[in-house]
Amino acid sequence: MSVRNLDKLFKPGSVGLIGATDRAGSVGAVVLRNLRRAGFRGELLLVNPRHQILDGMPVYPNVASLPRVPDLAIIVTPPDTVAGLVAELGARGTKAAVVITAGFGELGDAGRALQQAILGAAYPHLLRLVGPNCVGIMVPQIGLDASFSHLAPPAGDIAFVTQSGAMVTAMLDWAAPREIGFSHVVSLDDMADVDFGDMLDYLAADAGTRAILLYAEGITHGRKFMSAARAAARG
Repeated sequence: MSVRNLDKLFKPGSVGLIGATDRAGSVGAVVLRNLRRAGFRGELLLVNPRHQILDGMPVYPNVASLPRVPDLAIIVTPPDTVAGLVAELGARGTKAAVVITAGFGELGDAGRALQQAILGAAYPHLLRLVGPNCVGIMVPQIGLDASFSHLAPPAGDIAFVTQSGAMVTAMLDWAAPREIGFSHVVSLDDMADVDFGDMLDYLAADAGTRAILLYAEGITHGRKFMSAARAAARG
């Protein structure tokens, strides 16, 4: 699908955090903190049946109860819930999701079956997926830190796309004292949908990106990747 609906991923007007919580040390709590700390200027919608208020914001019990459809959903719930949530979000009109939850393709046949179920749930709605098993995404220019990274980089003109979540931490730790900023930081990890070819196509057309830095452990669609790399290099 290449760049279709990636604008909802990287330029959302609203973000839904599915699995928001205040439980110390949990991924849901860290992602919520990062979204708030980065100063996202769009609407933030929180979902968790166990909470009514978090950080002064209303929390909705499920996707169906959300008053508006989020452009982008960040999912941090258990792996067996993700496919159903993706189907529900897609049916309501959400066009992009970041699945931070682990427990999919990296865990063998059972995990791969769950991952395929997520992709199957997203496909009818043209909903784009980053992940699963990823650190998340950051777009500093719009104050979007939909990740569980411990650092938030300043805005810059370098895009960093990695297949390794550990490399996000390592790169931001290296860049921070050097005052190096980023246009995008994207952790792809299991690459159920969005892959390096898609990211190259999108970033090559982004006016705020001067250079694209990739850390790749594997290429899923070789011809698409090479075509996108040639086009990006010409630009």
